[in-house]
Amino acid sequence: MSEQPAGSRDPGDPSALSEAELAAVADRMTGAGEPVAGPLTARLVAGGRSNLTYRLDDTSGSRAWVVRMPPRVGRTPSAHDVAREFRVTSALAGAGVPVARPVVLCEDESVIGLPFAVAAFVEGRSVQSRADLDGLDDATLELTTGRLVETLAALHAVDHVAAGLERFGRPDGYAARQLRRWSGQWEIVGDEALTPLATELAGRLGATAFDQRSTGVVHGDYRIDNTLLSFGDAGSDTGPRVEAVVDWELSTIGDPVADVAMMCVYRHAALDLVLGSPSAWTSDRLPTADALAAAYEAAGGVALVDWDAHLALGYFKLAVIAAGIDHRYRAGATHGEGFDTAARAVEPLLVAGLERV
Repeated sequence: MSEQPAGSRDPGDPSALSEAELAAVADRMTGAGEPVAGPLTARLVAGGRSNLTYRLDDTSGSRAWVVRMPPRVGRTPSAHDVAREFRVTSALAGAGVPVARPVVLCEDESVIGLPFAVAAFVEGRSVQSRADLDGLDDATLELTTGRLVETLAALHAVDHVAAGLERFGRPDGYAARQLRRWSGQWEIVGDEALTPLATELAGRLGATAFDQRSTGVVHGDYRIDNTLLSFGDAGSDTGPRVEAVVDWELSTIGDPVADVAMMCVYRHAALDLVLGSPSAWTSDRLPTADALAAAYEAAGGVALVDWDAHLALGYFKLAVIAAGIDHRYRAGATHGEGFDTAARAVEPLLVAGLERV
C-alpha cells in the first residue's frame, strides 16, 4: 500500500490531518483506555474510494492503529458511516469473524471536523491490484479464494441477535430497502443522461418479489481487497488466512444472498474503472461468479434464492457507487489518480443489471 506523510495539513489536500487534529485523536484514544506514547504521526493509506484511512503510529515504535473518516467535502448521506463500521466490528470481534480490534468512536464533529473511528492496526497483506495478485502462485490463489468464501459463509452464520446487533438493521425486506436507498443516492449523484437506464433497472427490480429466506449480518462490500491476508512463512505448511475483514461502512442486517451477489458482481470488468486501475478481483485467474457462488454454498452458506435478481440489484448498487465517486471527483473532493474513470463504469453496470432481471 502506498502512503504519504500527513503530520500537518497539506493546503493542497483538504482531507489531510493536522498536528492539532492528531493530538485530538490521541486524546480520544487515551480517554478510551488505549495507551499512546507521545504525539501520533499519520500516513494516508491510498486506494480507498469512500472513507479515508490513515495509519497512526506513536513514538514507541511498537504500536500502530488505523483511523477512518469520511472525506471533508462531497459527502453523501449514509455513504461514509464510520460509526456503523465501529459498531458492527465491536459486535463481531467476539463472534469468530476476523476484524480489527475497535478502539474508539468519535461522532462529535467539533473534535476534528469529521466523525472518526480508530481500530488496532492488523498485520496483513492487502491484495488490491492485479500486480499484487500476480505475486501469488495458482495453488496459493486457489486456497486464498477458498478462505475468502469460507469467511463470508462464517459471517452469515453469526447469530446477529446474540451478537447484540438486533437493532443494527431491519431483519426483513432487505432488497426493497436497498433498492430505495440506492435509488435515492442516484437522485443525488446520477448522470442525467443515464437516468432512463437507471430508472428502467430500478423499475424492474421494484417489480421483483424477492423471497428473503435468511437473515444475518451482511458486509455489503466483500471482495479480496477488503480483507487483510497472511500466507505463512516460505516453505511452511501454514496456509493462507484472512486476518481481518475491513471496510464495513455498508454493513447492515439483511439477506446474505445479496452479500454473495455483490461479491460476484465485483468480478465484472467495470470494477477496474470504479477503482481506477486493474484490480485483483477482476483477474481471469479467479473463479467465475457462478463458481464463487457454488463454492459459497458448498462452504455452508445460505441457499442462493432469487440469484439473478440479487445480481441485478448488485449491478445497480455498483453503478450508483461509481456515479458517487464521479460526483465527488467533479466536486473536487478527491485527490490523486484513478478517480476520473468511474463515470465510464456506470452505463455497462446498468446494462449488466438489465440483462439479469
